[in-house]
Amino acid sequence: MAQSSKKASPLQVARAVLWSFLGIRKRRDYEADSVELKPQQVIVAGLIGAALFVLGLILLVRLVIGKLV
Repeated sequence: MAQSSKKASPLQVARAVLWSFLGIRKRRDYEADSVELKPQQVIVAGLIGAALFVLGLILLVRLVIGKLV
């Protein structure tokens, strides 16, 4: 089995994880990502994306509650 020399950039990894969070993926993009992305890259980007999402929700709730009180 030949190893691919093509490596995904951090921006490509972030884009792939973002589209996966939204559930919008084209088969062509998925197949290209499966060749270029390493599992470690996807895991780290997913954890960072999830943390940013949770922090964004916390900030939004605090903003809304602060306006109501």
